[in-house]
Amino acid sequence: MIASIPSDCVLPDPAEVRRVRSADGTGLNVESYGPDGAPVVVLSHGWTCATAFWAPVVHQLVGEYRLVAYDQRGHGRSDTPPGAAGYSTTKLAEDLEAVLLATVPAGERAVLAGHSMGGMTIMAAADRPEVRRRTGAAVLISTGPGELVAELTVVPPAVRSTAVRRFLHRQILQSRLPLGPVTGLSKALLKYATMGPDTPADRVAACAQVVHACPTAVRHRWAGVLDTLDVHQGLARLAVPTAVVVGSHDKLTPPVHAHRMAAALTDGRGLLELDRVGHMSPVERPAEVAGEIRRMAALAAAAPSAPAPTSAAEEAVS
Repeated sequence: MIASIPSDCVLPDPAEVRRVRSADGTGLNVESYGPDGAPVVVLSHGWTCATAFWAPVVHQLVGEYRLVAYDQRGHGRSDTPPGAAGYSTTKLAEDLEAVLLATVPAGERAVLAGHSMGGMTIMAAADRPEVRRRTGAAVLISTGPGELVAELTVVPPAVRSTAVRRFLHRQILQSRLPLGPVTGLSKALLKYATMGPDTPADRVAACAQVVHACPTAVRHRWAGVLDTLDVHQGLARLAVPTAVVVGSHDKLTPPVHAHRMAAALTDGRGLLELDRVGHMSPVERPAEVAGEIRRMAALAAAAPSAPAPTSAAEEAVS
């Protein structure tokens, strides 16, 4: 029997869809949900995902916030860079900066919520003045600042050799094999690697649709970036109130990353560990993830207003 997709895993009709140009000219698909003029929440998705990944969280928050979700370069309906130079943490930071300049009104500050590579994007962009000016709080979800391959737990513990485990993890991460159509086997593998043991079949199916839509070449290019990722400096410079969320059964960014991030944050506001949840926490437990975003939005709203930009050029988006 084929599992249907839960209704909350389908995005509502957007209030606005726009094309935003990043610093190198890459076109980014940016979609907004919720009332214009409401506090802004910017959602940055992870490796092999797309705006649709955020659908369950959007449904939780759409009546309260202006939710801005964008496709990372190479994903969804955003442009795909033609070569290796278009894939780096610098490019991720430039893309987030462009989205914030285009969607957060002057003098206002958004809550930034990033899942996996989206959280790494927030850390990579943390020291950019325009990003700092437009950020009131952050939520780092199922993510890590570095040592990703070393901490992966996808390969079973029975493989005891550290060297062999790292080799196998690197082969899995950087595989050039196409995922092909969604099948029962592919869903079982996806659930094992990325989701908790209690995740319902329909939510596994929803994630599989999103992940399988990512082009193989894009998946491989970003895997190379993740292999050597190091955004520890950005994490240390993330000066706004920041919450951390992780699943207890996350094999891709295990809880060890969350605990390290929580300890390193300048203004850490708690670590929420979701029991029996895997890497796809916004789909597995959207109410709890939305609750942390809502909590950080309240803190951002209570903070003093952001200073106005020093020049009109800062607001220009090509």
